[in-house]
Amino acid sequence: MDLHAWIDNYLDHLRVERALARNTLEAYARDLGELALHVGDDADDVKRIDTSHVLDFVVSSSRRGKSARSSARQLSAMRGFFRFLVRERAIPADPTELVERPRLARKLPRVLSYEEVDRLLAAPPEDTARGVRDSAMIHLMYASGLRVSELCGLALGELDRRVGTVSPLGKGGKRRVVPVGQIALERIERYIDLVRVHNKGATRDKHLFLSPRGKRFTRQGLWKLLKAYARGCGITTPISPHKLRHSFATHLLRGGADLRAVQAMLGHADLGTTEIYTRVAQDHVRDAFERAHPRA
Repeated sequence: MDLHAWIDNYLDHLRVERALARNTLEAYARDLGELALHVGDDADDVKRIDTSHVLDFVVSSSRRGKSARSSARQLSAMRGFFRFLVRERAIPADPTELVERPRLARKLPRVLSYEEVDRLLAAPPEDTARGVRDSAMIHLMYASGLRVSELCGLALGELDRRVGTVSPLGKGGKRRVVPVGQIALERIERYIDLVRVHNKGATRDKHLFLSPRGKRFTRQGLWKLLKAYARGCGITTPISPHKLRHSFATHLLRGGADLRAVQAMLGHADLGTTEIYTRVAQDHVRDAFERAHPRA
């Protein structure tokens, strides 16, 4: 079987058995498709592909301007693919085994200040149906640290109004339970009772947040409204739904939250992914020290 056919089999495996998100599958398909294009005639038989092909592909991608992060993602896609081929006994050994991962400079996530968050939360008008919905969405994003896809995909039944929790479906089809603060819960209940109930899609669409046309709210729509409210309340730094998630995690840690608890709320499989927020959370301590200590 040639390389293209095995790539299709692998993507089907990821889609059905691993339940990976569509965006992740598209990225894997793109990376592996570029590999197939690079190896050319050798793609006719996967057994011909060896470590030299992989190294040459990584170097070639770098010379074309691929960042270290993109190269690392490509290598990760290839590793998963070739390990799959080894398990399927299509090849005797993994050609990526001895290839080192590019070194990545870990960027600290940028977060909003407490004052900027307060301004953003107060930005939607409370006297319009659209404003009531937008206020509920933004409050929930900051209160629970949901990914934009989780917020838009959240079903009405995944909100427990009595206990005050949401249970979004996260990456890899994993569900988690996240608490919702009292203020955010009040905004959500107001939206459900006063706005959503009158939406023409309320009875036929299960999603919590609906557009005026009665459809599920989109990621693009959320991105646009967030930018518009930020601009309207004078926040000049670039903003995105993910920046609210970063702010949620950092502010929790600054308030003394346990790292493991924050990991669970964010839905991170690896604690190391969450640990980067501790460096951001400690910045305010260092700033206070340098401002106030006579020997700073």
